[in-house]
Amino acid sequence: MSPGSSLSFKCALITGGAGGLGKAMAIDLIARGKKVLLAGRSESNLKSTTSEIGAAGYYVLDTGDIPSIPSFISKITSEHPELDCLINNAGVQKPLQILGPDYDFSLETADQEIDINVRGPMHLSVGLIQNHFKDLDGGAVIMNVSSVLGFIPFSVINPVYNGTKAFLHSFSTNLRTQLDQAGSKIKIVEIVPPQVETDLHRDRKDPDDNKKHTAAGANALSIDEFMDAVKKGWEEDKDMIGPGMAQKAVEGWYNGFGKRYEEALKK
Repeated sequence: MSPGSSLSFKCALITGGAGGLGKAMAIDLIARGKKVLLAGRSESNLKSTTSEIGAAGYYVLDTGDIPSIPSFISKITSEHPELDCLINNAGVQKPLQILGPDYDFSLETADQEIDINVRGPMHLSVGLIQNHFKDLDGGAVIMNVSSVLGFIPFSVINPVYNGTKAFLHSFSTNLRTQLDQAGSKIKIVEIVPPQVETDLHRDRKDPDDNKKHTAAGANALSIDEFMDAVKKGWEEDKDMIGPGMAQKAVEGWYNGFGKRYEEALKK
């Protein structure tokens, strides 16, 4: 057995689906005839987005609330047994300065970021694989949204965020290998955004410093530019999709570590 293509699924759950990149991916998938379910923390935003884009429904879910995930998986798979795709898109970015004049490092905040960015995607992925996806005759797809900062952590004010995205890259790589070795029909896709014009920087002093009209965000991608690359990656069935400058990071990883990784697996 082997996994299907990136777009072989019929019904997708998108976390963080009420806005930003999650909403943009949902709009495209719905246009392709996919059934899309949204998940997020704000019911009002989920409700309005679901109505606006024609999603099939929504679930209020805080991916950082780890104890709630098993019951959520049980509920959504009972109500939507056709669910065959998970897009782990929800994430937060918290600037954390350990020392210096702008000292602001809360271990509680860091733990929350790790729960949302690492433990949430891991628990959702493993829970759905073990309790639902492995039993689907047609296979399934899991897409993890990491970041170029997980490859090159140049945003030094985000040490925890950068680490969570590095985890998600390694986790996706190993999960793909394990499933392939097991002969599973579950496909793992990693999407690697560069800086994109979203509200991810809402906790910074300047929440708009990832917007094109600012000096810091001059090289940011618009959401449309991001989606153009993602759509191309989906249609070309790529395991790793790097829009914009992130493509160089993806290629750098493949060129520098891809062959070494494959050689290490053989040993």
